[in-house]
Amino acid sequence: MTLQRRALVTGGSGDIGGAICRQLAADGVHVIVHGNANRARAEAVVAHIRDAGGSAQAVAFDVADRDATQAALTTLLADGPIQIVVNNAGIHDDAPLAGMSPEQWHRVIDVSLHGFFHVTQPLLLPMARLRWGRIVSVSSVAAVLGNRGQANYAAAKAALHGATKSLAREMASRGITVNVVAPGVVAGAMAAEAFPPEVIKQMVPAGRAATPEEIAAVVRFLCSDGAAYVNGQVIGVDGGMS
Repeated sequence: MTLQRRALVTGGSGDIGGAICRQLAADGVHVIVHGNANRARAEAVVAHIRDAGGSAQAVAFDVADRDATQAALTTLLADGPIQIVVNNAGIHDDAPLAGMSPEQWHRVIDVSLHGFFHVTQPLLLPMARLRWGRIVSVSSVAAVLGNRGQANYAAAKAALHGATKSLAREMASRGITVNVVAPGVVAGAMAAEAFPPEVIKQMVPAGRAATPEEIAAVVRFLCSDGAAYVNGQVIGVDGGMS
């Protein structure tokens, strides 16, 4: 009997994160759905997965808080190894750089970049001992093209690209792949506020926003056995924007 794989999806309570959780669970993975401020939404994703016959649990902690993250991971690892990590947690707090506060700069980078380190680093050696692992970080087209008012967000996400390429070189011989998925405009609450349909048609060659499920499908592939030779890549899922 093979051991059921376990996946930790940070930001799993959001639109993209929830879609990733549901698709991984459909592949038979036990999904740990992470939320921070919204534990109830994480529990709702878990309920949906269980109703569909899948296996899941919810956790809540702030990925920017190293001690809280370490404590949560220690508890999770006591139940067994975590072979799949999807770093999807991220926030944006937009302002032109000339008017951006230090708090706006630091908080956005704390969640996306420091959160990546706090979550991923403690799981690397346990993953290496298994000689199989998948690490996927969700970035943004803003990291590739830039976006007005998002210097903090673009900086945080672009940093994930460099960290991913370096980590892929470090872990490849252990059967561990490390990749980035960089979405463009994705339908959901955040996009609806920022991008009216007519703006999306001008920005995106495909003429529409992506669905969360379209982003999740690429993450799902990268977490599979079939993606064993895809490593250190930044894969744009942006309808032709980049």
